[in-house]
Amino acid sequence: MRTFPVVTPYSNYGKTVVLFLVALFSDQGGQTFTMKMICVGRNYIEHARELGSEIPEEPVLFLKPDTAMLPPGEPFRLPPFSKEIHHEIELVLRISKKATQVSVEDSAYCYDQIGLGLDFTARDLQSKCKAKGLPWEIAKAFDGSAAVGEFGPVPSGDIEFDLRRGGQVVQAGSSRQMLHRFDALISFASRYFTLLPGDLVFTGTPAGVGPVASGDLLEGYLNGQLRLTCSVK
Repeated sequence: MRTFPVVTPYSNYGKTVVLFLVALFSDQGGQTFTMKMICVGRNYIEHARELGSEIPEEPVLFLKPDTAMLPPGEPFRLPPFSKEIHHEIELVLRISKKATQVSVEDSAYCYDQIGLGLDFTARDLQSKCKAKGLPWEIAKAFDGSAAVGEFGPVPSGDIEFDLRRGGQVVQAGSSRQMLHRFDALISFASRYFTLLPGDLVFTGTPAGVGPVASGDLLEGYLNGQLRLTCSVK
């Protein structure tokens, strides 16, 4: 018997609010797995320009491990190794079906829900790594560098979203602004990584990224509905 990881909205159990973000599952052989996060960089032209980056012809992918997921209800804590942590709000897809080298046409059958996520980035470390031509996982995949909110069905049509810091909009975007749309991203990623139920795909951030500070309250809205809340300490 095989049970799968579940990424769902909040569920109430007595006085405890539980968000099933990272769940282990096992096969009959007893091997355990955890979900992974596939992230897309430079998928919005204006964001690439604000960082002085080239506009990519193909999706730019990087990974976050399950340890990067911020535990439910926990604040994001500024890490001691960076003095410049930036917020990056993103539309996040939840994989619902195993996908390996799927076509663009079949990709829509491989995800079933969407939510918002924060890709916290140590911009100072990333800039140093990029200047040396080095990978920059230490700037993107550190512990607690990803937060996700409530998931729900994927709306039809364009999806509008924004991030508010202290009640003020600091980032706003739309799925129509993406260089590579959902199905193309799933198809491309599945060429290189087998996608499994429960995996999350962070689809890129729009322009407006900026620093966070202790005491900030970050709120993510999807089509006008509050879907993500994260405090910074």
